[in-house]
Amino acid sequence: MKQRAPLTLAAAVAALAAVTGIAQLTAPAAPAADAKTAAAARMPVERSALVCPAPSSSDIAETTYTAITPGAAGTGGKGTARLLGATKEAKPVLELKERAKPAGATASGAEAPALTGVADGVLAPGWTAQQTTKVAVGRARGVLGVGCTTPGTDFWFPGASTAKGREDYVHLTNPDATAAVIDIKMFGPDGAVKSEGGTGENIRIDPKSTKAVSLASLAPGAQLADVTAHVTTRAGRVGASVQVGEEGVGADWLAASADPAGSLVLPGIPADATSVRLVAFAPGEEDADLTVKLAGPNGSISPAGNEQLHLKGGMTASLDLKDVTRGEAGSLVLTPANGKKAVPVVAAVHVVRGSGAKQEMAFIPAAGPVGTRATVADDRADENATVLSLTAVGGEAKVKVTASAGTEAGEPASKEVTVKAGTTQTVALAPAGAKGAYALTVETVSGGTVYASRTLTLPHEGIPMFTIQPLSDDHAMVSVPKATQDLTVLTD
Repeated sequence: MKQRAPLTLAAAVAALAAVTGIAQLTAPAAPAADAKTAAAARMPVERSALVCPAPSSSDIAETTYTAITPGAAGTGGKGTARLLGATKEAKPVLELKERAKPAGATASGAEAPALTGVADGVLAPGWTAQQTTKVAVGRARGVLGVGCTTPGTDFWFPGASTAKGREDYVHLTNPDATAAVIDIKMFGPDGAVKSEGGTGENIRIDPKSTKAVSLASLAPGAQLADVTAHVTTRAGRVGASVQVGEEGVGADWLAASADPAGSLVLPGIPADATSVRLVAFAPGEEDADLTVKLAGPNGSISPAGNEQLHLKGGMTASLDLKDVTRGEAGSLVLTPANGKKAVPVVAAVHVVRGSGAKQEMAFIPAAGPVGTRATVADDRADENATVLSLTAVGGEAKVKVTASAGTEAGEPASKEVTVKAGTTQTVALAPAGAKGAYALTVETVSGGTVYASRTLTLPHEGIPMFTIQPLSDDHAMVSVPKATQDLTVLTD
């Protein structure tokens, strides 16, 4: 016997979102709600995917992978979460077995692969993985950190470069069973940078494989200190990150900026930064005028002589802010100079600590808000190794910060933190008796919008090797509307 199961189109699409972990949907405008419209239910996602790039070409690289699913929204049930080598003969590298307790794995040398992974069931909501590589010496020395990302189709990388002394490679990883085809376009201070012979177009990434593309090779001779790289897919989806090596200043990952927006926050510039360089880009033809402010522990200030940044449409611009933090950690807040004209932009900050032969650099891309909850893995309990920065915009905010148990030992700890509007507060929190790596989770309790980043410092022979990762909403929950219209699905 066949039965009719009523299901609305919205409910069907939202149900797919709950299964795949896609929380942002686009649909035609809906008619005004009436008394018959049922409220949407909030449900945890049931499947999450992550991609981690190949960590390093150095034979002396030491890479740590850490993964966690924070306390899940649902209760009971089972789940699996594994990171696998991104090859056709994928082998398990790391497996997570329970919520709220991180799992870790290590790899040595240049043979560590790019990773792909999927979490199902109760381990899917908020699943987070971090890749941290330490290279003690050589051109690629430094601490290189990157959060493993959800595969996508559109990525912006302001802060890239094709200049002499820089080696920037876009790492592209295809997690799927079909080939992906991508384009890479670059925009410098004079606009679009023409790739030689169309080498930036129709780049094929085979199924379950990874490829590193040199930005300098796409436009030989175009030695540009600041470019914005735009990665888009023609077919399929990829994970994308830029690995940067800079002569005399170390190496790190440049993660993608938050999507173009009229206002941006770049959280967590270290207090002892000796050089801060802002790079921004306005897609399209419209110019953008931005007000630049530094949100510090006691309020927001306008950097003297650098209060505004003018961006010509389609052209990359930069602002040298030098040692703008002056001993106090802060975050850059970019807003439209004309409140009635908000032109979408993307941005990133290049940060240097130390001096002379003992310099080290990292990047802070524009971040999305913490939202309901955000997590960063692979924090270390060594003194001053891990610093969490919190910035509140639009009003005072209260958040709950939780440090998970360590991968080897330790009891979870949590505290509530109040962040005044327009300020940046730093938090040091570790589990009691921590051994191994742990995770930090930030949950918004009340008030304004909060942005956050984590700085991990692992000094080596007097060099302040460090890396910075922003936190953004993990989209663990999605709205699934109740059925209000019979579209009829036939079942036995």
